[in-house]
Amino acid sequence: MTELIAVALITVLAVISPGADFAMVVRNSYLYGRPTGLFAAAGVAAGVLVHVSYTMLGVGLLIASSTALFTAIKLAGAAYLVWIGIRTFRARDGLTVDLESKSALSPLGALRSGFLTNVLNPKTTLFVVSTFTQVVEPGTSAWRQVGYGLFMSAAHLVWFGAVALFFSDVRLRERMLKAQKTLNRAIGSVLVGLGVGLGLAR
Repeated sequence: MTELIAVALITVLAVISPGADFAMVVRNSYLYGRPTGLFAAAGVAAGVLVHVSYTMLGVGLLIASSTALFTAIKLAGAAYLVWIGIRTFRARDGLTVDLESKSALSPLGALRSGFLTNVLNPKTTLFVVSTFTQVVEPGTSAWRQVGYGLFMSAAHLVWFGAVALFFSDVRLRERMLKAQKTLNRAIGSVLVGLGVGLGLAR
């Protein structure tokens, strides 16, 4: 249960924190409409599964080969959560979204844009690796790890699907951007607390 709560908290905070995925889904939804935004959200969720797959393989190899190295990476992951939490807390600028009109996106093009934005995003890589190194132990079963990964992907799909629904309505765009900015301090504080707590617990 403790593992599940940790995964849920870190995932939710990572998802709602403004970043490249958010900007891309906002842009596609605002410029091209709701279906395009939803396809982009699905692409983001698919990209998360790529990060989860190589992370599961890498964490499994670390546990099998070097307990000391695995512990060191755990501590580095906890430190990263503290660092990103401090940066989020101190963020002052609003998210910049390029709303210059471009040629229309096909469903496949929207899916691809979401997928590539997420797969090539180092922030997602670090969050997934940090989360898994904090909660996965030698006794954690493979099916449970798969469940964690599917939860991460589903959380991205739900959140960015909601973003697409909101930003396809012009009247709600500015309101939601302002709400994102107000979350920075709360998200940053919780991430710092999680990082410190997880680091000291090992």
